[in-house]
Amino acid sequence: MHTASGVGKDARSPGWHSPQQRGQLRSLRQELRDIYYFYVDPERRQALEKKHRLVRWVYIVIWIGTSVLAKLTPLRRFLLLMSLVMVLVHMRYSFGNNEVLNLDLRALGFAILLVVLLLELKDKLLFQDELVAGKAVQEALLPKESPVLSSWDIWLHTRPANEVGGDLVDYMPLPRGRLAICLGDVAGKGLGAALCMAKVQATIRALADSIPSLSSLGRRLNEILCRDGLPQRFVSLIVASVGPRSGRVQLLNAGHLPPLLLREGQCQELPRGEAALGLTPKTRFRVQSVSLAKGDVLFIYSDGLTECRDLHHEPFGEQRLYNVLAGASSRSARQIGEEVVSAVERFVGDARFEDDFSLAILKRTA
Repeated sequence: MHTASGVGKDARSPGWHSPQQRGQLRSLRQELRDIYYFYVDPERRQALEKKHRLVRWVYIVIWIGTSVLAKLTPLRRFLLLMSLVMVLVHMRYSFGNNEVLNLDLRALGFAILLVVLLLELKDKLLFQDELVAGKAVQEALLPKESPVLSSWDIWLHTRPANEVGGDLVDYMPLPRGRLAICLGDVAGKGLGAALCMAKVQATIRALADSIPSLSSLGRRLNEILCRDGLPQRFVSLIVASVGPRSGRVQLLNAGHLPPLLLREGQCQELPRGEAALGLTPKTRFRVQSVSLAKGDVLFIYSDGLTECRDLHHEPFGEQRLYNVLAGASSRSARQIGEEVVSAVERFVGDARFEDDFSLAILKRTA
């Protein structure tokens, strides 16, 4: 059998793989890569680059082994070490009457190893059930559809890296007919970040109707998080306040990436804001203001978008984002967002998303 170019391989030859087999090999390589990045921290990975390949693999095996042991309970750690000794050591005893006793404990060692694996699997399945329940609760808290406001085209999107995420995407009515669009990013990811996100969302909703300004909202949120928050669990947040039939947008930026203003084919980064919420209780927040003309777009995003990485661990980066956003004025907010999401997914490919990423796109239509 030959390809169109006259070069091919027999389907039975060792070098041939079906698409399914190639997919399985890619999945295996990705699993091994995930193990490496999970158990070997960035400082150690940097140190490994200077070592010979053989030495590098020895260090990797040692570091992964010690990291695995450190994550086990003391009892399971003891059982694992004991099983490895039983598997590797074959004891032989000789007695004076020329009798020989072979003590082979490998079967028992494998049995103990299986027990440890079953215990770890049980914990994982229980935790997975909790994550599924948490995901259902989080999805119920997130808005089911993007808001509708006169003279505006708005599209919201969030994609958690795991079952649950630490990004906040929400909207709520404000006094005088205005609308608040919120996009936040809790430090970290997973269940802890998701619980913190739910607290922040509930607090914003409770305060939104009674707080006279966005700066007051930021100050009160910060006070509550500094008082009730967890150590090293801070939140970056952007709240955009928009009104019907007006292009004026008020922005509260608490430690978040600056939004992008897309105007006449140009991409302009707006000024940075103050510190993230939950860091220092005395932070005072100022309100930024920007006016959008018809066709202008305000693009708000979390850092999980530009920091997502492909199989070679290269980040998506800001330049790729700017290239996708070129010519945004000719597209709807949904089209812009879906094009960005598609570009990111193509770039990441078979790699896993390491962080949540979210979008809030506001386009002035009249």
